[in-house]
Amino acid sequence: MTFFRQNIAPFLIVLIFVVALVAVSARIFLPDDMAQPAPVEEISQVPTVILNS
Repeated sequence: MTFFRQNIAPFLIVLIFVVALVAVSARIFLPDDMAQPAPVEEISQVPTVILNS
């Protein structure tokens, strides 16, 4: 248990941090049109039909 707490757990924490850092930093290398948030469009209301059986 001590080996896990002193060696494996810190390595996993650093590995998760590095993966998150790479994922966030990847936006720098995207083309300009992909680095922006996705556009939000209005969704038209489609009437729902209730079937009586």
